[in-house]
This record gives sequence, structure tokens and C-alpha cells, in this order.
Amino acid sequence: MTLRPLPAALALSAVLLCGTVAPFAHAAVVGTNTPARAISAARVEALPAKDRDAWKAYLARSDKQELADRAALAAELKPSQPTPPPPEEGPGGPKAMPLDRDAAWYASPEARHVADVIVSFQTPAGGWSKNQPRTGAPRRPGQPYAPDNVSKYLAADDFDTPRDPHWNYVGTLDNGATITELRFLAHVARQAPGAEGQAWRASFLRGVRYLLAAQFPNGGWPQVWPLEGGYHDAITYNDDAVTEAASLLTDVSEGQGDYAFAPADLRKQAAAAADRALACVLATQVVVNGKRTIWAQQHDALTLKPVAGRNFEPAQLSTEESADLLVYLMSLPNPSPTLVKAVHAGADYLAANAIHDQAWGGDRDAEGGRRLTPKPGAGPIWARYYMAGSNTPIFGDRDKTLHDDVNELTRERRNGYSWFNTSPKKALDAYAAWKKAHPAAD
Repeated sequence: MTLRPLPAALALSAVLLCGTVAPFAHAAVVGTNTPARAISAARVEALPAKDRDAWKAYLARSDKQELADRAALAAELKPSQPTPPPPEEGPGGPKAMPLDRDAAWYASPEARHVADVIVSFQTPAGGWSKNQPRTGAPRRPGQPYAPDNVSKYLAADDFDTPRDPHWNYVGTLDNGATITELRFLAHVARQAPGAEGQAWRASFLRGVRYLLAAQFPNGGWPQVWPLEGGYHDAITYNDDAVTEAASLLTDVSEGQGDYAFAPADLRKQAAAAADRALACVLATQVVVNGKRTIWAQQHDALTLKPVAGRNFEPAQLSTEESADLLVYLMSLPNPSPTLVKAVHAGADYLAANAIHDQAWGGDRDAEGGRRLTPKPGAGPIWARYYMAGSNTPIFGDRDKTLHDDVNELTRERRNGYSWFNTSPKKALDAYAAWKKAHPAAD
């Protein structure tokens, strides 16, 4: 693929997914990002009658759980007792909770301390916040469940402005949160099959029920639950939120190894939830002119259409998330005809939109920062985002402007985001073997 200016006709055709698009053939700014819509009572009321009751119940469950979470935290403090400061922010996920150690390590005092800290920070809903190292002290009574996750770059009407800065990402699947905690607890609990492991097993089961409660009626998961509004309410494919949740629930449903202690009723619910997640993934694959393409980072939970994330993350096709989705789909046994079609179409899209003879890089600290430059023989790489319909790479800035040239972005955004990636190569390499067992239908 050769990078090219955005044709005027295609620019105009992109209004639906991109926001307000400039009606001319070549310019640094080709659009303005528009915010994702929260799930609200008014939006649910406007749904078809057959869908309304399930979404009303979901919204009511979220609202009730948020109130319960807040009340439980407040009840931990004595009257007039000051609230302890929030926990320290730091690396979370597998860096804080390694999942690849040998089995014996999970019986060590070090691993058990991490597990105890995890249990202490579990919200009443059953989830966890993000960006927290787990090697420090357990949570103190009244201490917030989440660190200060508020963006340091907020501007007026910023898509990332929290509804309540003191209640932000309290339970989330972002950055591997909640799923990593659950898998770590399962590792530790397996090495403590008796009464000493009961607290870790109980915490794990609460976390699984959190995933079941947070799942949308259509099978997706939001980034944050209880719901926080904005793009956090969308079906979230970034950070593999949906597929990681579905994979964990599949493991629970099988009841083997680390998950053998899961009761039968929970295993059955987990299997059904994983099936719904797969249906959601297949339903959200973007179709353009009758042809399947790939997926966006986020999709509106009610309309299933792509929606924006942060100011600079457009409501467009996303290659990194789509590559991970394809790898997940190819890992599933006994694929249906619909799944097979989805994989072939997604792989075809990625192969057709690889970028060659261009290199992305440079010194972030240099005056020019990172840039895309011609380099014969370089690649393949893929832009993070492509416009649906034109398949033109598109890039966003903090001021919500959308550009067809990454080099036109402000230096801060060029340096601070992964505008190009090689994840599709991993998916295409796996696809080369997979398609032999699952050829495309004529």
C-alpha cells in the first residue's frame, strides 16, 4: 500500500464514521473526532421493544452496583475520619502479577502477599482498577480502590474527562486489569487447595461473577463497570478486553487445572457468556458495501457501530485490535461458517492494506520527533487506523482534529502513541496455516 491524499469523494463519504469531514481533496485536517455516547435510560427507551427489557435491567444493575460500591467504601470510615490517599499508580497487569512463573513460585510468600493485596483491592462489585503494582501494602479501610487515573492532558470538553475524578476506573478491563488479577489468584489458589486458599478462591469466584454481571446483553463488555459513561460504555476491543474476558470464562467453563474448583453452575454460566462474546465479535465486524472488513477499537453497545475513544482515537477501523481478534477467532475449535467467513475477510483486509517502503520511527527527544519517512524495502507495517470505505490511514490529535498525514500531528501526539504497528503480521502468519484447514467457500 502506498500512502496517498484523501480523495474528496471519499472524504465526503466518511462523514458517518468520522465526524465532520473537510470537503476538499488534500489537507492536513480531514475531519473532527466526535465523542462516543454513553448508555443512558433515554437511549435504552428508544430501542426496539424486544431489546428494551434486557438493557433496562442491565442499566439498573449497573446503577445499583455503583451505589453499593460507594456506600461500602464510605462505611469503612468512622465519622470525621479523613479519607486515606489513593494507592500509588504504577505498572499493573502481568508486570505486577506475573503469570508465567513455575508452579512452585505461586506457593511462595512473595506470591501469596501479592494475592492478599489483590484481594484487599477488589471492589464490592468484584472487579479491580488498573495501573496498580500489587507488591506493596494491602488496602487500608476507607482507601480508594483506584489510583489517580485522571489524564494529565485534559482540555475543555475532553473525551477523557471523568464524570467524577474521585471515582474513575474503579472496576475495569483496561490495561489487562481484572483478568490478570483473576488469573494470578487462580495460580496461587491451586497451590493452596485447603482452607488456607479459601480467601483467594472466594475472591476469584466473585471476580468471575463480576464479569458475568458486567457483560452486555449482546455479549460485549464495556471498558469500565459499573458504567462510567462516554467511550468507557462502548464494546471494548482495545487491550483485548472482550477476548481476554471470554478466554478466561472459557477456561472456567472447562473446569480444569487452576479452575477445577469452579462450581458447576458457574461453569455453565461462563460457557454461555463466552458464546455470547463470540456472537458479539462476529456481529460487530464492519461491513462496507456488503463486504466484511475488520473491527474498530470500540463499538457502540446499542448500535454496534464504531465509536471514538479518546480525543485522538477515531471511530474507524483498527488494525492492532483486529489482528488480535483474528488470532482469537482462529484459536477456537469447530469454527462455524460465519466465523470462517469473518476470518478470511479480516485477513484479506489486512493483507491488502499493508504499507511498504515506509518507515515509522526516529528519536522522540530530537527536534523533529518520530516521523513516517520513505525507505525502500521497509515494511510491512500497518497504520493503527484506516477509514472505512476509502481504507486511507487516519491519525488524530488531542484537539480532536483528524489528519491523513501522521507527520502533521503535534509532536506530543506523534511521539506519544502507536500510530503504526506490526501486529497484523502475527495474524497473517497464523492465517497462512489456518486457512489450509478452513478454506474459503466458493
